[in-house]
Amino acid sequence: MSSQVRGGTRWKRFALVMVPSVVATAAVGVGLAQGALAASFSVSGQSFKVSTDRLEGEDFVQYGSVAVGKDLEGKKAAHAVAVSGFSSATITNMCQSVVTPKVPFIGKSISLELNAGTNPKNPVKATNLYLDVSELDADAEFTNIDIGVAAGELKKKDRPNGIGIQPGTQANEAGFAQRADHAVLTKVEQTAWATTAGTFKLSDLKLRLHTGVKECF
Repeated sequence: MSSQVRGGTRWKRFALVMVPSVVATAAVGVGLAQGALAASFSVSGQSFKVSTDRLEGEDFVQYGSVAVGKDLEGKKAAHAVAVSGFSSATITNMCQSVVTPKVPFIGKSISLELNAGTNPKNPVKATNLYLDVSELDADAEFTNIDIGVAAGELKKKDRPNGIGIQPGTQANEAGFAQRADHAVLTKVEQTAWATTAGTFKLSDLKLRLHTGVKECF
């Protein structure tokens, strides 16, 4: 990583998740924005897994929040998440999986597996991408990173295409956040509750259903 203010830094197996594992510093552990609402919709009762060989994005931001919805029994549920955002991103060799347990009439678990961007020359492309993540493992490298920014000040004035808190959602504008001009994540494995994007182009899309448990990792 390069920075105008700080020296070079690179975290191995960098956990972007603010809650509970957080970003390599104990201070991030208190980054959850109290009373915040993450995705602008009620999340489902199932988290899903996503893996990718490489995610490269511009105008990275991250802040703590809560994804709310209902569990599979219809009861209200809330999940602490780290909301990670990019103004634009390319994703190589993406796998997404979700397992539905004990499907009615079938009596077994059914796994949905989605693959896209398998050709490095034709990756998945997204704009205004936001990820509500509960767990993440990766190698990560950032350019011009600022850690400890107030969430309401995430968007840089000198970055016209930059982003801040996800529009249409609530977050504590005084809460802990971080940002970087550029981010590269490799060997990504994450568990998420929601993904939203302005545009999401899935090249070489393949979707399959499997009997039993079949996950990306």
